[in-house]
Amino acid sequence: MAFQPVFTDRRTFDAPLGKIVCVGRNYAAHARELNNDVPTAPLLFIKPATSATSMRERIRVPRHLGEVHFETEVALLVSQRLCRARPEKVLEAIAGVGLALDLTLRDVQSRLKDKGHPWERAKGFDGACPLSDFVPFDPEHMDLDDLRFSLTIDGERRQTGHTALMLFKAAELLADMSHSFTLEPGDVILTGTPEGVGALPEGARLALTLDGYLDIAARS
Repeated sequence: MAFQPVFTDRRTFDAPLGKIVCVGRNYAAHARELNNDVPTAPLLFIKPATSATSMRERIRVPRHLGEVHFETEVALLVSQRLCRARPEKVLEAIAGVGLALDLTLRDVQSRLKDKGHPWERAKGFDGACPLSDFVPFDPEHMDLDDLRFSLTIDGERRQTGHTALMLFKAAELLADMSHSFTLEPGDVILTGTPEGVGALPEGARLALTLDGYLDIAARS
């Protein structure tokens, strides 16, 4: 069965999950920790809808392909069609805010990058995008540029993020994306990961928080 976005009040979103648009290196410290250049424009890639799974289920990954790294990100659920949108108009097209793990087959990705090949095999595999439920977005009471989030694994804090540190802010990102390809209801945007990424242990207990909105327990 295809993944269906749901809200924290258990309402099911009225469109099926679409594409998952991701932003690479949107936190300068993360770009530097992987010895990558800090981008001057949003670095975009797409995960297919088939990569999504619920954080309420156990996270299963193809460990026979090498190390799987976690990247914790704020996720935005799109509710309206966006095409060549202006930044001041995109907030009305956001239905919900949640958390995601952008799981990456790091060994596979390194080999692909060395050859100048695309990353899909490392980023778009089945189960590569565990998603939380979504908090309904209210722009009058939630500032997308002032969200704090974290990941703890087996009791150890591994990542701490603050969207104020994003190189490209949420409204700017959605507008930029919509000038390259149309965003549709059901699409999800992953806004980038802070520093601290690393290998996801098998059998680990994960705790993810979006301060003031979400507290999630997951298992790998």
